[in-house]
Amino acid sequence: MLKNNNKIIVILGPTASGKTKLGVDLARKFNGEIISADSRQVYKGMNVGTGKDLSEYKIESKVKSQRSKVVDIEYHLIDIVNPNDEFNLTKYQKLAFRAIEDILKRGKTPIIVGGTGLYLQAVVDNYNLNGAKPDKGLRKELEKISVEELFSELKKINSKFAYKLNDSEKKNKRRLIRYVEVMQDKGVRPLAGGRTPVASYDFILLGLTWPREVLNGRIHKRLVDRLEKENMIDEVKNLNAGGVSWKRLESFGLEYKFISLYLQEKMDYEGMVEKLNIASRQFAKRQMTWFRRWEKQRKKIYWVEGEEQAEKLVKEFLR
Repeated sequence: MLKNNNKIIVILGPTASGKTKLGVDLARKFNGEIISADSRQVYKGMNVGTGKDLSEYKIESKVKSQRSKVVDIEYHLIDIVNPNDEFNLTKYQKLAFRAIEDILKRGKTPIIVGGTGLYLQAVVDNYNLNGAKPDKGLRKELEKISVEELFSELKKINSKFAYKLNDSEKKNKRRLIRYVEVMQDKGVRPLAGGRTPVASYDFILLGLTWPREVLNGRIHKRLVDRLEKENMIDEVKNLNAGGVSWKRLESFGLEYKFISLYLQEKMDYEGMVEKLNIASRQFAKRQMTWFRRWEKQRKKIYWVEGEEQAEKLVKEFLR
């Protein structure tokens, strides 16, 4: 007999590792619903570039008459804000906990799926972010200083946390500003593992990974498919035509950055594909660095090679 008991499945891994497919397969078998943990999938209209793969949430299921019937796997925290709107870690954590409670109350299994390590850790480790509200005045001042000065400021506030950031995060001005903003809120102890007044959950973390050369091949194939079969360039073009500035699109990184530069004729098509492919590989490497560091913080991640192994672990976990 499988029981819920506030148990939550987490599926993590680098880009192009197959997280969505595994999440949907497990949701079908264990009466689950998906909660996205992707910092870009929250935005409407950003479908191809963020790999929402919404068609994968539709599955065929046999009914009593033995006929096939298409069933939708429910998902949460996808398509919830406009690309020009502000969204941050605090909002994500609040909405994720709300989705978890809703799913559990209906007797179903929450399955968190994503590759944004910070979002995953904010939920699984229950970061104390209560009370952290955007400070527009402070943010305006922080915008004026360099990335190096921001990192130096962060070290003064919380050196232990600052030194845990990877190289990419140390160079991400928008993210550093948010860290400083949150940590200067006197009523908050963010990113320190403090418990918030939310029910305690039991998590199992399943990690998907591949040998580097295989993952690189998957990344390249997916990139080509998105460009040649899924109209990813048109998606970026339409977002800009709908009022999302080139600067804003570039801030989302990866696909949106390089395709925006191509559409502005700041690089040619071949250069765009090459740079995007390299950037995607580097991004996957940074994701794995985050997960490995999480393991060093004594978080158990079960690295699985496929659905069969994952299913066995989940069945034992829910028993």
